[in-house]
Amino acid sequence: MKRFTKLFILVLLPLTACFNQRPDLSCSTYQEADDPKPIKNEDWDITGRGLHASFGSTDLRYAKHEVPMQAVTKELNFTAWRGEKISAQAVLWSVDSVRQVECVMSEVKTKDGYTIPAENIQTRFVRYVLTDEFAGGCGYRQAVDFDSSLVADALDPAICMDMPKRSVRPVWLSIKIPQNAPAGQYGGSLKIYSKKNPPQELRFSVNVQDRVLPSSDQWRFHLDLWQNPFAIARWYKVEPWSDAHFKVMKPYFELLAEAGQKCITTSIIHHPWNSQTFDPFLSMIKWTKQSNGAWEYDYSVFDRWVEFAGECGIGEQINCYTMVPWGNNFRYYDEKTGEVVKVNAEPGTSEYVNLWKPFLVDFASHLKGKGWFGQTTIAMDERPEKAMVEVIKLIKSVEPDFKVSLAANHWIPEIMDDIHDLCVASEFNYTAEMKRKRKQEGKITTYYTCCSENYPNTFTFSPPAESAWLGWYAAAMDLDGYLRWAYNSWVENPLVDSRFRAWPAGDTYFVYPGAMSSVRFERLIEGIQDFEKIQILKCDLESDTSKVAKTKLAILNEKLGGFKMDRISGETAAGMVNKGREIINAISQD
Repeated sequence: MKRFTKLFILVLLPLTACFNQRPDLSCSTYQEADDPKPIKNEDWDITGRGLHASFGSTDLRYAKHEVPMQAVTKELNFTAWRGEKISAQAVLWSVDSVRQVECVMSEVKTKDGYTIPAENIQTRFVRYVLTDEFAGGCGYRQAVDFDSSLVADALDPAICMDMPKRSVRPVWLSIKIPQNAPAGQYGGSLKIYSKKNPPQELRFSVNVQDRVLPSSDQWRFHLDLWQNPFAIARWYKVEPWSDAHFKVMKPYFELLAEAGQKCITTSIIHHPWNSQTFDPFLSMIKWTKQSNGAWEYDYSVFDRWVEFAGECGIGEQINCYTMVPWGNNFRYYDEKTGEVVKVNAEPGTSEYVNLWKPFLVDFASHLKGKGWFGQTTIAMDERPEKAMVEVIKLIKSVEPDFKVSLAANHWIPEIMDDIHDLCVASEFNYTAEMKRKRKQEGKITTYYTCCSENYPNTFTFSPPAESAWLGWYAAAMDLDGYLRWAYNSWVENPLVDSRFRAWPAGDTYFVYPGAMSSVRFERLIEGIQDFEKIQILKCDLESDTSKVAKTKLAILNEKLGGFKMDRISGETAAGMVNKGREIINAISQD
């Protein structure tokens, strides 16, 4: 028996040494919050030793301290178009602590040897943040009053990660299929290394169809996620609008451009939203009343901001907030007194006209000189009917060709025809005639969700498929796109805690410091890709008079007909999206 034990040890030692041949790496990273939920030790007690690995579902958020599954899935199959970005989620868990977990993707290639470039492949660890619950939705809140938990959301590109005992670590896989990739079957694998554990491998195949998804700068989907440059300045401790500020902002805006973003968010006054975000918006234009009573406007920050966004790939539309702020409070620098003057002016009053008319004249002239007038809108957000009527009247009297954008939470029939970019809350439906007329006039027609909808939504506790569902809904309703008010209006410490003093957790941002994407953001992009594929397929099928094409179009339209707000709940979003993709794949295969 002793001889057998010695022989076993002799065999085991080289294997163990083999496990540890990867170079030592520093896996130090930021600390996640403690889990407010107790660990279910009875499930871990019956879990085998060592590191476990399996493919999971991108529709699920796996709890940090719950055994994620009993049966494992070691192989996965995808279907994709050329030019499409696809995602998968692997799940790692261990009853023991594990050091230096590394996830390495192999080459993804065909049997003939065509290989997808390495820069098109990415693995990211899914990080946990504190979240809460929908409860009453909109309204100020305190964290102690709501059920809180840890939720998997941020995508960290760290090269390795240590896992504490009895914990779970999801891993997000992304593959961008090149547009020039040949159609066919591709194969690859994810290899998982760690100290004192044997390597593991999860295999996948990708069926690349002979269809091409255009690059994101060519997408039709009108994506409008509002940006907050002041949050980035605060996080990185840099002076707003300094060279250092623009340098740290660049990866965030390149990430947003890759999602097909169309709009630049500019603030033309101080506190357009009454300082409701953790990092208030300040004016990008300096207003000065000179000693002689004339107005002077300094556009240097505004110009650099717009130019910067354009360099990052965002520049189709410049949205300027706002002529109707909450509270109707405005401020400017008075050269005569040397002080900042604060005024309250209601739309329609002489004080308001005297304040805004000179600006509109000068701003229009400046925009025309820069070549930006045609892409600029004066933008408003959920403003009262009377105020909007007066503002539109003033704008059109000064410069009839000025475009206006509005995010509306109620109908204002008197001005709807004057709005170039109209976005209404998801609870409202445009009439077919209204959509047809707006499309003929080249106007933009979209919808938005906010803190008032339990689902579908993009909170950190929302089921991930709801983010993808949003693109399907836009396609089903024949809308141009989607608006969400916050791309990166971070809370105090977004890496750890997504809860805020107002609104459900995650309402204020999609991406994290470090230019880290999120499960929500990746799934939103997937839904936008589906929207684009639907447009391409419908165009092809509608121009094809064959019986087969008519049958396929009928099947697609029938599926789209099910995407209605009154038919979704958090539990059904995944099934609706997945079934829809099956239909797209079947139609695209022929």
